[in-house]
Amino acid sequence: MRKSIRAEWLLFGAALTYAFNGVVSKWVLESGLSSIRLTEIRTFGAAIVIGGWVLIKNPSSLKVKTKQLPEMFTFGLIAVAGVQVFYFYSISKMPVSIALLIEFTAPIWITLFLRFVKKESVAKSMWYGLACGFGGLILLAQVWKGLTLNGLGLISSFLDALSLAYYYYKASELAKRMPSEAVLAWGMTVCTLLLAIVQPWWSFPFKVFSESIPLNGHFAGHSLPGWVLIAWIILLGTVFPYILVMRGISRLDPATASTIGMLEPILAGIFAWILLNESFNLIQLIGAAVVLVGIYLADRASSSAH
Repeated sequence: MRKSIRAEWLLFGAALTYAFNGVVSKWVLESGLSSIRLTEIRTFGAAIVIGGWVLIKNPSSLKVKTKQLPEMFTFGLIAVAGVQVFYFYSISKMPVSIALLIEFTAPIWITLFLRFVKKESVAKSMWYGLACGFGGLILLAQVWKGLTLNGLGLISSFLDALSLAYYYYKASELAKRMPSEAVLAWGMTVCTLLLAIVQPWWSFPFKVFSESIPLNGHFAGHSLPGWVLIAWIILLGTVFPYILVMRGISRLDPATASTIGMLEPILAGIFAWILLNESFNLIQLIGAAVVLVGIYLADRASSSAH
């Protein structure tokens, strides 16, 4: 299998699990756990799982030079903590579809950075792909329906988009120099330590683990223990997709990888249709098709560049 095709499947798998994780995270956030606290327990669990695996498999890969420490610190602060905190805060204040629409302007910021800051050439088909992808997301979100957006949620969503752009760009660089799991172990650990300073563990609402959290939509009237939902968020909503992204992005350029990430809102809509009794109308279906066209054009641009 061609390396780029394998990378595309890895990124598709990540988008799939991220999309479902949005539903699970929404249930936990609606139980009263704050976005920062959810990020804190999520990254702590991921740091234990990934860090433990790396320590067993290849502990020497965690060694970095002193001059690399600021780079790893920044990666943990922006690419890991920033993306998660801003995303969770956004979906706690705004509809998931709108938050995702703004978040996935990330490929646009990456491409603008590569073209005008790094002075790299960008194929025309990449611009067409980005335009289609973003236009399709607008159709999916149906932003013209007179929706009143929460101001703080809107700001948080744009900060999320910039953090995500940095994540794809920096992860692409780091994955070429270090094993993917080692990069993630550093990122998750730095994020965990930073959040422990902002929100000390002794004040963590540990009761969330024993509480019965109500579900909504298709599962209305049912509930699950908090520890089950949080374990899902840690393992299948964080560890698994993060590893997929890191392995996929090492084989593709960051702009194309982030454009493939635009599949997440489509998949999130499918999960919302199945699990939350939401539905697609004709315009949203057209939007989904346009996003797919955009991803195809961006992928062609990447293939022709290599």
